[in-house]
Amino acid sequence: MSQLIYGFLLLVFLALSPVRHLLESIMVIHMHMQMPLLVISGFLMAHYFQVRFPSFFRTWNRNGLPGILLFVLIMVYWMIPRTMDEALTMWSVEVFKFISLPFLAGIPLRDSWGKLSSFSKNAVITSFTVMFFGMGWLYLKWPEPLCNNYLLIEQITLGWGFITMALCLLIYLVYKAFVDPADYE
Repeated sequence: MSQLIYGFLLLVFLALSPVRHLLESIMVIHMHMQMPLLVISGFLMAHYFQVRFPSFFRTWNRNGLPGILLFVLIMVYWMIPRTMDEALTMWSVEVFKFISLPFLAGIPLRDSWGKLSSFSKNAVITSFTVMFFGMGWLYLKWPEPLCNNYLLIEQITLGWGFITMALCLLIYLVYKAFVDPADYE
């Protein structure tokens, strides 16, 4: 129950007008801080919904694949530059962001991650690594602003943020491939 409260409080805090405007005023913070925090708020609230509606999750997300596909779909949607722009200019898209990231990405992620095999988890991480490298390259190399609400220098900073995240995920994948946890138990 306390995770539900923490997740809900985080969601309410992120929805406060001054906090929302501050986080959305800088492109890299909008993409790499506000959006993941919204997913985390849903991740925290997920346990309550799993306990409250176990048959629903058991029916539609038995092996974790539908939930992780929904998570990936929502995350890919919010990586598109146009959607970030529209979230700043259209209130309906902003509301959708505050609904989709916690409830359509965070909750399915928590329900699915434990059900996935090690291979599936690595496949998801690998796909995000490739997407982050691609998005980083796009934001770095595109000669004009992709988002009308941000400057070109902010776009370049976001590109380096994507490259950094991709490198961190790549290091994790290499670690998982070459280090056996049983050696350290």
